[in-house]
Amino acid sequence: MPKLLADLTPLRESPDFRRLWTGTALSAVGTQLTLVAVSLEVYSLTQSSFYVGLLGLVGLVPLVLAGLYGGSVVDAYDRRKVALFSSVLLWLSTIGIAAQAWAGLGNIWLLYALVAVNAGAGGLNHPARSAIIPRLVRPELLPAANALSMITFGLAMTIGPLLAGVLVARVGYGWTYTVDVVTFTAAMWAVYRLDPMPPVGEVQKAGLKSVLEGFRFLATRPNIRMTFLVDLAAMVMAQPRALLPAIGAVLLGGGATTVGVLLAATAVGAFLAGLFSGPLGAVRRQGLAVLWSVVAWGLSVSAFGVVVVMAGRNDGAEPTAWLIPAAIAMACAGIADSVSGVFRSTILQSATPDAMRGRLQGVFVVVVAGGPRLGDLVAGVDASFLGEGWAAVIGGLVCVVLVGVLARSQPRFARYDARHPEP
Repeated sequence: MPKLLADLTPLRESPDFRRLWTGTALSAVGTQLTLVAVSLEVYSLTQSSFYVGLLGLVGLVPLVLAGLYGGSVVDAYDRRKVALFSSVLLWLSTIGIAAQAWAGLGNIWLLYALVAVNAGAGGLNHPARSAIIPRLVRPELLPAANALSMITFGLAMTIGPLLAGVLVARVGYGWTYTVDVVTFTAAMWAVYRLDPMPPVGEVQKAGLKSVLEGFRFLATRPNIRMTFLVDLAAMVMAQPRALLPAIGAVLLGGGATTVGVLLAATAVGAFLAGLFSGPLGAVRRQGLAVLWSVVAWGLSVSAFGVVVVMAGRNDGAEPTAWLIPAAIAMACAGIADSVSGVFRSTILQSATPDAMRGRLQGVFVVVVAGGPRLGDLVAGVDASFLGEGWAAVIGGLVCVVLVGVLARSQPRFARYDARHPEP
């Protein structure tokens, strides 16, 4: 059993990593509350999956711009200061989201604007935090550190959506968003306690030239590039998140509670994958592991769509029995996504020199956070024509096909060996 459980060595060896991990764990729950509550609030204002999907587009543009430019800022300045500044921006934008709910404004365009600011701040914050990790732990412990991060993500995704559904139903949006405001202070404190982290080696001034240099580096590194492409295939074509409010409201029944259960099921899968991640440290063919994990994600999303199609229509206050197989399918998707995320992060951190990590992490954030937002839009549009169930079925199958095409076009990725990381 100890060999199956997550390796806690990074937490024991690095007090800085331990504080950062703990602060992120606490704040991540609040972040998930806000993400779920925003989608529920938009659906309650519009009664449309399309407008829920539009949240993805609203956040995508500032996320892309801030993520790419932010990566160059991370490589040019003290990473601790960049992470702290962007954390303050995230906190203030969350206060704004809470304030509009407390005021009862019901203005969807104001909500979209606040979400856009929050996404932009996140686009700057995440590259800084991710580029900090290799400075805090030994290289051979990166898979373990990333797996521990998946535990944090899975725990937050398990508790957050469930709490969001309950809190929105019981106390409303204002209190739900306020929890995020309070918990995020833990993440800011953890960053504040870090030592200064000035850039290493020759410093490239932040700006367009630096961003383009990062893309030129990426163009010559096919293995790193593949980690981005396969994740885009998964998140753009097979992201069911925007479908869930309608599925809970008129298909599986249960409304916000069902949405919380389905999102929590995905998170339970991610949490279990992280908890029993001990064997992942011994995996050497990490590229092959990524490919199979993304295939498993696509098949799981398709299975979820099949369950929704078979369930038919139910707009009752209580969910039907179809919620059980739907939740199992989403849990399998969470396991697959977590394993993929561990190895994609490890490949990126191991095969990228420190001087380029900020810019490459910026691209990573654009893909990881921007891909699902674009996927929300695709899913919302597909649901308008196909219905929510068939949108999930077809999206998952398209994901599998795209992964096969990518693997065939870049066979080196399947042979990637962690003992000799080649970008």
